Amino acid sequence: MWGDAGWPVTLECGDIVLRPIRYRDKKAWREVRRRNAEWLAPWEATSPVPGAQLPTFAGMVRALNDQARASTALPFVIAERFPGSAAPQLIGQLTVSSIVWGSAMSATLGYWVEQERAGRGITPTAVAMATDHCFGRLGLHRMEINIRPENAPSLRVVEKLGFRDEGLRPRYLHIDGQWTDHRSFALTAEEVPEGLLSRWLRSRGD
Repeated sequence: MWGDAGWPVTLECGDIVLRPIRYRDKKAWREVRRRNAEWLAPWEATSPVPGAQLPTFAGMVRALNDQARASTALPFVIAERFPGSAAPQLIGQLTVSSIVWGSAMSATLGYWVEQERAGRGITPTAVAMATDHCFGRLGLHRMEINIRPENAPSLRVVEKLGFRDEGLRPRYLHIDGQWTDHRSFALTAEEVPEGLLSRWLRSRGD
C-alpha cells in the first residue's frame, strides 16, 4: 500500500521555513557546508565500501527527488528569514526518509544545521513542523530519529520535543569512516494529538 507524500510542500513557522531542496541551492549549500566542515564532520555519513565516493550535490538532489516522486522521502532545506534579506537563507537540511506505508506508516528523520544557528530552537521547530506534516497530512503513525550517543546538541533536540528513547543500536550506521552506535528515538501520532509544533511552542511560552 502506497500513500501520498504531498510533495512538493513548504512549511513555515515564524522565521523558519522548510522547503524542497533545489539544484540552484548548490552554491549556498556548499558555502554553509564549507563554513561548518569541522562542526559537521563527526556526524557525517560515509560509505563502508573502500574507495567509494559520496554523490555530488547534483547527484544527491537527483536521488532525493527520485525518492520524493516515489513517496519515500521528503527532502527539505532549513531556511531562516533575516532582516534585510530578500528571501529566507539556507542554514541546514532536514530529510524525512525511509517512508513506509501499509501496516507500518512510519518514517525516519535526519537533520543538520550550521553551528552559528544551533541552540536557538530552530532545529526543534523544523523537526516539529516536519513531524506534524507527516502525522497530519500524510497520515503516518511513527517518526524515528537515530543519533550518535556522543552528539549532545542533537540529543537535546529530541529531549526538548519529547521523543522516547528506544535504546541503543550497536554499529548501526557508517559515520565519519566507521560503524557507529546510535540511540533510537521515536514518537507516535497518539502521543501528540494536539500536534508536536503546538506542544513545542507552548513549552517555550510562545
